[in-house]
Amino acid sequence: MKSKDHLSIYGIGPLYVSISGGMTVVVCLLEHFRNLPYFAIPAVSVLLKIIGGICFLIAASLWLNALFVQRIAKHIVENKLVTTGAYAWVRNPIYSAIMFIMWAVLAWMGNLYLLLLFPVYPLLMTALLKPTEEKWLAQQYGQEYLAYCKNVNRCIPWIPKR
Repeated sequence: MKSKDHLSIYGIGPLYVSISGGMTVVVCLLEHFRNLPYFAIPAVSVLLKIIGGICFLIAASLWLNALFVQRIAKHIVENKLVTTGAYAWVRNPIYSAIMFIMWAVLAWMGNLYLLLLFPVYPLLMTALLKPTEEKWLAQQYGQEYLAYCKNVNRCIPWIPKR
């Protein structure tokens, strides 16, 4: 990442959405046209729909909090590290919201084989974030950011360790 006063408003978002969204669309199309093996258990199907709904609600709450409550775009332009609200639960709530949407779609498909993709999304997010945004943030905010990283997960919202 080129040195600059603040991160891009969009960060790795367009790349992450393109790759993860593209993967999700491809497997959903393959599933729709029956080009993928299908494995479903009726009792688990209902559970997958519930999991999908929960994933969607988590995605909506993370995204809305980051954009409208925390006003992250304003903080990026002002070069302020945000560690409150959704950012107290997960370091990348907008990217995590995207991940949860993809998980919701896969769960709603009802094919247990598609659940094999669940770990791909956080791994992709990690691979994209570590050498770019996280590197810049560590250089910009030093120990404050490193301490934040020790207490707050990158991808999965969780109760802070503080």
